[in-house]
Amino acid sequence: MSSSARILLGLALGLMGGIAFSLLDTSSESALPSMIEPIGTLWVNAIRMTVIPLLMALMITAIAGQGNTGIVAQLGGKTMGLFIAMIAASSLFVFLVAPPLIAMLTIDPEASRRLLESTATEKLGSSELPPFRDWLVALIPINPIRAAADNAVLPLMIFTGLFSMALLQIGNEQREHVVGFFSAIKETMFVLIAWIMTLAPIGIFALVFPLAATLGVSAISVLGSFIVIVCALIAVFTLALYPLATYVGGIELREFARALAPAQIIGFSTRSSLAALPACFTATETLGISSKVSGVVLPIAVTLFKFASPIGRTAGTYFVASLYGIDLAIYELFIIAAAIGLFSFYSPAIPSGGLLIMAPVYISLGLPVQGIGILIAIDLIVDMFITAANVSANVTVAAILSKKSS
Repeated sequence: MSSSARILLGLALGLMGGIAFSLLDTSSESALPSMIEPIGTLWVNAIRMTVIPLLMALMITAIAGQGNTGIVAQLGGKTMGLFIAMIAASSLFVFLVAPPLIAMLTIDPEASRRLLESTATEKLGSSELPPFRDWLVALIPINPIRAAADNAVLPLMIFTGLFSMALLQIGNEQREHVVGFFSAIKETMFVLIAWIMTLAPIGIFALVFPLAATLGVSAISVLGSFIVIVCALIAVFTLALYPLATYVGGIELREFARALAPAQIIGFSTRSSLAALPACFTATETLGISSKVSGVVLPIAVTLFKFASPIGRTAGTYFVASLYGIDLAIYELFIIAAAIGLFSFYSPAIPSGGLLIMAPVYISLGLPVQGIGILIAIDLIVDMFITAANVSANVTVAAILSKKSS
């Protein structure tokens, strides 16, 4: 059985087993999900422990190993340009499609009031959004080692990029020693990742089973309908990446889908693009994408590029407005989509940071900020689809840029 099939089997068994468990009226087995959950956490931690050294090694070998700053600068410019274009397309898509779908929902004001009272205050009070100034200043790390320890990936990647560019300015012999060292780290990490990935079906089962056991088949009608709508929009826009990779990236459709599936499933089950990063690199290798391209593009993508976030967050904002009976004009709908698309590049590393970043948009348009609490309460499933879409987009961008650079 192929790796993709084994991972998919683990996902399916976790979902079906969890739902079946939720239907049982047996209190004696109620501890089973909490017993299984640590296994999934251990597996995710095993993946995460490889990410920081792998990111640094890939970027250093991709940039310093080329010996040409012009190529790196050109690739970085194309990467950011493609990110902006795809975020703009994502924002435009949700602006055109989401409002009529949200308008079809029948809102029960009493149900939304109870949900808000039970979740919004507590959820919003649990996290604080760091000021943009603090985020901006922190982009240059005082201590890169501390940044790595704190999992501050974007500042660490900025340091690593500058370090790699500086390596190009020293003697060839000295540079080759450093590049050789990080090349060995890269290969060692890939071996370690291969070991961890053999346990992927077990890890994914252990992640999905407790979730399915908790949610079961029950859902509040309006919230359930919204979740279906937004997840369907994300899925449709994700499917648009396949012809993009085929016709622009020059990759055969079936081959692309088969190579991408493990990374998508890991992103879906872990809700972490970082956790899916090793599988993304494996996918690019399988697809024959240049390591010089993937070593630069994927680290940038995983820290800055949130392809599907504008869809989920913008649709959520439209839903909150509908929930509170607020009619938005066309220009307000457009402002929301454009602002959230722009803010998607700034996503703080705190719980539900992608949602909390929308607070300024809510305040400026007179929307109730408490409504973000409702979105946080139902963010679990939506975020799974968003992460899977983001992972898919990261590999697609690498495929396109590899084709254009060849």
